[in-house]
Amino acid sequence: MASPQITQLLAEAQKADDQAAAYDSLLSSLKSVSTADTLAADMKLIASTMFFNDLRVVTLRAVLERFIAVLREFNQPDLSVDVGQHTLDTIATLPSATFLDQVAAIRQLMGDAHERNEDFQAAARVLAEIPLDAAQRKVTNEERVGVWVRIVRNYLEVDDTTSAEAYLNKIKNVIYTVSDPMLNLHFRLSQARIQDANREFLSASSAYHEISLSSAVSEDERLYTLAMAARCAILAPAGPLRSRALGRLYKDERVVGLAEFSMLEKMFFDRLLAPAEVDKFAKGLAPHQLATTSDGSTVLAKAVVEHNLLGASRLYSNIGFEALGVLLGLDPARAEDTTAKMIEQGRLVGRIDQIEEVIWFEHGEASGEKGSGRAEVIVGKEMRRWDANVQGLAEEVENITNALQREFPDFVAANLVV
Repeated sequence: MASPQITQLLAEAQKADDQAAAYDSLLSSLKSVSTADTLAADMKLIASTMFFNDLRVVTLRAVLERFIAVLREFNQPDLSVDVGQHTLDTIATLPSATFLDQVAAIRQLMGDAHERNEDFQAAARVLAEIPLDAAQRKVTNEERVGVWVRIVRNYLEVDDTTSAEAYLNKIKNVIYTVSDPMLNLHFRLSQARIQDANREFLSASSAYHEISLSSAVSEDERLYTLAMAARCAILAPAGPLRSRALGRLYKDERVVGLAEFSMLEKMFFDRLLAPAEVDKFAKGLAPHQLATTSDGSTVLAKAVVEHNLLGASRLYSNIGFEALGVLLGLDPARAEDTTAKMIEQGRLVGRIDQIEEVIWFEHGEASGEKGSGRAEVIVGKEMRRWDANVQGLAEEVENITNALQREFPDFVAANLVV
């Protein structure tokens, strides 16, 4: 309930000759007259009555702006939300487009309050109602992007990537017209976070790495985004594209100090990963990076299996289904299926002999193009390779014999049959 003093001052303001000045005086006295128990009710009463006087629209806008400024000065999130919503409900009963700028200011204030209370879903919703496209209100692209970026970031705080992506797509249409470096930075960071959440790990890694090189970001944040770039690269599907991403990160001298460096280095050099290393790395991942995929395995487990398969292709010319399954920690059928998919997607070069249950690896780099990993099965191919090896050995023996004849002709004549 409103305090008697405020009720009396409000009645006097309504009868004053200069109501604008009277309301300004009333709002200025709130801090000294209102108590903590009556402040919300006092401000609601003022908001309910100021619109139903004989004030002209221009004067009423000025009073409302003063009202918003006073509400902001109290710096109380719950008060801002409570009084702000009441004021919006009151304005909603009036002709639309009369107080668009003031409505936007109230919603910005309520958005700040919800963010301080860590109610990010509510913050996103109240900011989404800010009138940005009304013909009666001039809004620049920078102002639009500023609001949309806040909405995206709030939705990302509650892992609502679908809603966040909807507003990110709006930003994409106008971001090229925005010169504010911080807005551009927040856009790129939000885009990277959405790509990360959608498991587009290669794109996310590239975006995070680019941000980590920005001078507009603090040193701690640069190292954080660099670590995120490393994690995303490690989680990306094994193949030539991931190898290039790992190579870019490995050349960055800062990665040596990251907890992820050991995993990144082993993946870059196609070394097999031990379960203990994987478990240690998993402790630093976000929940969505440990999510279960359609085949029942986690994102990390799938990335590790594919990496170890790629590592095995560097060590073996051929390997049986069962032996490969033991190496990867899978049953033979899943080991064969994983290999077939990587070959078909152009991330591994080789061929599968299903009759003999043997996988033959080709020692070369896959192109990454779908279907390019299938090695041609040529009759006698292995025999010709054997013949080439024998021929090479024979040529080396002949070279050594010729060298001995030149250097030690007597020894050759006595001991060798040439």
